[in-house]
Amino acid sequence: MRIKRGVNAIKKRRKVMKAAKGYWGAKSKLYRVAREQVMKSGQYAYIGRKLRKRDMRQLWIARINAACRINGLSYSKFMHGLKVANIELNRKVLADMAINDPASFADLCAKVSK
Repeated sequence: MRIKRGVNAIKKRRKVMKAAKGYWGAKSKLYRVAREQVMKSGQYAYIGRKLRKRDMRQLWIARINAACRINGLSYSKFMHGLKVANIELNRKVLADMAINDPASFADLCAKVSK
């Protein structure tokens, strides 16, 4: 008796078409085009997850630098001062502190500049 694969093929196509929902034009209507776009979209998503980490770090550094300049320090001097003072705070926490709690960030800058 032979195995008929029709059900599985339809399931596979349905999965791709569901993933391609919302794409423009043929990319959401035709299976062959949709499959290519879903694969490419997956690659973009994979790359984007890596880039997001890089972008966030850049943003945190820019925010810390801006807050440091207000308090009369440069970013590099501030980060070196933290290392020397043995204060272990990551850039995410420092950036959050710089925006939401400028007073405590100013205290931190004062400690670091000594």
